[in-house]
Amino acid sequence: MTGQTTVGTAVRVHGRSAQRRALRAMLDALPAHGGRLLLAGEPGLGRTTLLQWAARSFRAGPVLHLGPGPDANAHLTAGQLLDTLRAAAVAAPVLVCADDAHRWDAPARTELARAARLLSTADRVGLLLSVASDRAVGPEFARLPVVHLDPLAPARAAALLDDLTDGVAAPAVREQLLAEAEGNPALLVALVRRLSPAELRGHRPLPSPLAEAGVLAEAAGGVPTGPSAHARDLLLTVAAAGEASDGSDADAGLVRDALRRLRPAPGHGPGLGPDPGLGPDPGAEPLPGQLVLAGDRLRFRSPLVRRTVHATAAADRRRAVHRALADALDGGGHRLTALLHRSWSLDGPAPAPASADRLAATAADGAVPASHRLRATAYARAAELTADGARRAERYTAAAEQALLAGRPERARPLLAAARDRAAPDAVRGRAELLRGMTELRDGPVGDAHQSLLLAASLLAADDPAEAAAAALAAADAAWAAGDLPACLATLAPEPPLRAEHPSPGSDGPAAARTAAVVHDHRVGMRALLEGRLDRAGAPLGQVVRRSRTGDRPETLLRSAAAALLLGDVDAARSGGARALAAARQLGSDALVPQALEYLAYAELRAGRHPQARTHAEEGLRTALRAGQRNTAAHHRAVLALAASIEEEPDAVARHVAAALDTARRHGLAQAAALAQWAAARADLGRGRPFDAADRLGLLVLPGPGRGHFAVWRLAVPCFVEAAVLAGRDEDARRVLTDFADWAAFGADPQAAAQLARCHALLAPAEHADALYRHALDRHDEAGGDFERARTALLYGKWLRRRRRPREARGRLGTALAGFERCGAGVWAAQARDELRALGAAPRSPGAGAGTPARLGRLTPQQLRIARQVAEGATNREVALTLGVSTRTVDYHLRKVFAALGVRSRLELARMVGQAERAQEAQAAQDARRAGHQEKTGAQP
Repeated sequence: MTGQTTVGTAVRVHGRSAQRRALRAMLDALPAHGGRLLLAGEPGLGRTTLLQWAARSFRAGPVLHLGPGPDANAHLTAGQLLDTLRAAAVAAPVLVCADDAHRWDAPARTELARAARLLSTADRVGLLLSVASDRAVGPEFARLPVVHLDPLAPARAAALLDDLTDGVAAPAVREQLLAEAEGNPALLVALVRRLSPAELRGHRPLPSPLAEAGVLAEAAGGVPTGPSAHARDLLLTVAAAGEASDGSDADAGLVRDALRRLRPAPGHGPGLGPDPGLGPDPGAEPLPGQLVLAGDRLRFRSPLVRRTVHATAAADRRRAVHRALADALDGGGHRLTALLHRSWSLDGPAPAPASADRLAATAADGAVPASHRLRATAYARAAELTADGARRAERYTAAAEQALLAGRPERARPLLAAARDRAAPDAVRGRAELLRGMTELRDGPVGDAHQSLLLAASLLAADDPAEAAAAALAAADAAWAAGDLPACLATLAPEPPLRAEHPSPGSDGPAAARTAAVVHDHRVGMRALLEGRLDRAGAPLGQVVRRSRTGDRPETLLRSAAAALLLGDVDAARSGGARALAAARQLGSDALVPQALEYLAYAELRAGRHPQARTHAEEGLRTALRAGQRNTAAHHRAVLALAASIEEEPDAVARHVAAALDTARRHGLAQAAALAQWAAARADLGRGRPFDAADRLGLLVLPGPGRGHFAVWRLAVPCFVEAAVLAGRDEDARRVLTDFADWAAFGADPQAAAQLARCHALLAPAEHADALYRHALDRHDEAGGDFERARTALLYGKWLRRRRRPREARGRLGTALAGFERCGAGVWAAQARDELRALGAAPRSPGAGAGTPARLGRLTPQQLRIARQVAEGATNREVALTLGVSTRTVDYHLRKVFAALGVRSRLELARMVGQAERAQEAQAAQDARRAGHQEKTGAQP
């Protein structure tokens, strides 16, 4: 082993915030005690860069780098190494870095790992190792704490690319580079290095394939290989099977069958002999280290290594493997996959019209079982084999559409760039522009999306009026997201009356006609609403909701949920959103799942069910980020901020608001920005900072050119009026009530009428305020919703206390406290407790709200819901279906519940929850008897 002192220049790291936090924690602790960490990641993810960053960041003492040394037979023992490091750390703590420790020979690795385990916290030595995870991490390192590196997130990869190119890459080139790199920094660097300045700027065509064998091998650190010809064929067969797989794995039986066809054993017919790592023969070769066998599935540990194995194989051997896979798949119900492998077995890059036509026709056949991802691959391969420019553009467009449905916008963008062909018919160009606009609507500047969708509508108008109308409505959605009311109205300009159209060949006539009617009615109702003709908006939007009750297409159901939200019918919005979610999941349309969860979250929020809104938004955020939909993710973050604004989580509010605003400002999302700002202001109001809340909300709701999003500011008026009155800005509060009264009269918000009465009570003289508060509470009883009713009861209780009516004040404040605790509004419950204490009352502690034992009070609202359902005997899957989340989410929260409550089984959990429910019923009965006695006798508590 050898060492040297670190010298060099500063290191810039993109992303890796979680990994850097872990490294920083170890570095900061070194002056007091030692530590050790193992960095693991596939080749090219930046392990060396992180080690360099750690070395540059360490200022408390020297930094040493360990290497295996030039003499393979000369090794320090663990004891000798420890003595050396401890001696170096006498004067100051020492950071020791060992990069690529997996490359050391076995004796050196063993001694290094033993030294790491023997280090004590008193040694003031930090040991930082890195290993590649394209093979199994050696058992000698198994006990070390591990920090894993994943591919860069799209935004981080884009920032790295901009740094590498000084931002001069043409948009289409940029998209293709990011898609090819798949978040691997080293591969992205190698791809950029391959291009000439003219290619980078889009002045010359890109080389094809862009990620060719040499580039992949450079990023992977060499050409992966196996110990034998059998092992090498196994690696190539698994890699080739992955080209037409929905995930990163392949069926072991298919691989085995293909290998036998590829290498028939002499004199034994079609057999291979012992399969490396696959057969039951104990004498078989072990599985190559690059592969993992889990059940009946085989996969590479590293996606980059898989691609490298496939690309660097000899062309004739690669074609033979694909031919063997096609033969193995023929007749087995995998028609599309077999055709794909057959197409990859063709000689040369020349067009193959017959193969292209078969692939495209099979991909278009809905009766053929295949995922959107697989259909996208098939359409793209068919396009590569197509000579005619117009048909090639059509097939690339179809591939992009399937990639979008699969939640892969990073794949759709380069496909749409490839589809650009001026010779293509308007219908093909219009379809491509529609997809481009929808991609930007979910993950790009919405102003750009608006223009693309308008262009799509004009290109489609002659050949497909129904699709043109859908594009125009999507353009209006983009203008709505941007808060551009004039553009939204212009896009929704009156269109000709809906007429019956002959369905296009291959379409479902009745379903297509129903979709066209939904689009028409939604457009008419949305325009009437924006024009302030509220009386004319209800009928067409109501038709949208009714027409979708018998449909099963997720797009139509999403329109139904949106229309129901515009009408304030939260039950219909929840139903439409839940059905859209189920339909999208059943079809495998990953791109539509985040939007369905968004509508569900908004519906729960409008109904005042903040814990349910939070549950849907948490799942929606995860699915949006997985699908590459940053705009949708921003909306989910805004919902999470609003949900957290009523709880005792100021840090969560600030975190979600900052993240939502970051995307909103860059992509022009005025609606998401307004919701996030409202959340920040409501958190201020809940924590007793009315001046800050009034300042924030004034920018959103007061008339003028800077007023917030037209669909949001009305919802924020009640918060502003409350904050403004508390801040002494009564006149500002009165300025917005006329518009809000019109909104309440329309009935699109079930809480608006009660909120309007509450606002009037806040501004009314004492002789009228009492009746207005009572009227507001009556309207709350009609509308439902714990949170808003509790807010009114709290304000009424405060008003009564300040007018020296303690008996009545205590009743109202107790009701408010119970309502806040019931819906998890901890920050508002604290206000109610403070008011009760001011009356000399002894309110229940936060952990014992609503009769719940103190330990159950530690749970978040969604954890409490899951705990109650599990206590009733529901399985994790049943809980997931009820809440509309994944079983993984339920598993995660249930582990948190067990840890928080200190229970070890579902039986213990059921016993604890049962005790809580019985205590709650007893407390409720006692409260009811006390309230009845006070009402009859007028006795003061």
